Amino acid sequence: MSLLTRLLARGTVVLANSATKLQSLQMRLTAGEVNDDMEHFEPYGFTSNPLAGAEGIATFLGGDRSHAVVLVVADRRYRLKALAPGEVAIYTDEGDKVHFKRGRIIDIETTTLNIRASAAVNIDTPTLTQTGKIVSQGDQIAGGISQIKHVHPGVQPGNGQTAAPAGGQ
Repeated sequence: MSLLTRLLARGTVVLANSATKLQSLQMRLTAGEVNDDMEHFEPYGFTSNPLAGAEGIATFLGGDRSHAVVLVVADRRYRLKALAPGEVAIYTDEGDKVHFKRGRIIDIETTTLNIRASAAVNIDTPTLTQTGKIVSQGDQIAGGISQIKHVHPGVQPGNGQTAAPAGGQ
């Protein structure tokens, strides 16, 4: 086997270990060879836990089959198709996606979207449109006025203030 043919191999993921700082993969390579603990280098800021059957390209540094590095893993079973030139997407096998479309549009498709922030979520836009119900477990402040704790001055009967806001309809 020449040095060049020992440098690269194509294979499928058997198992992924994403619990370590640098993910390791067990891969079944082209000649039926199974290689354990192959280092999986991922681009900075992106990570995934590939499913068994995903495909990868591995390199063997210096042609040494005992020192394998997986350069890229793809999964054609779930890859989004028909993106326009220049578009980018992140996707899962369950059909979730974040799609950066032409025209500076971000399309997110999922069943439930949870946003967690330790201090605040700020939306700076001239118009905000939504459909469906807004469900809240706490108070909302609009124009500096609390929805739950606001009072109505100028009411004649009693002490001049209304009771707590009435229940929802």
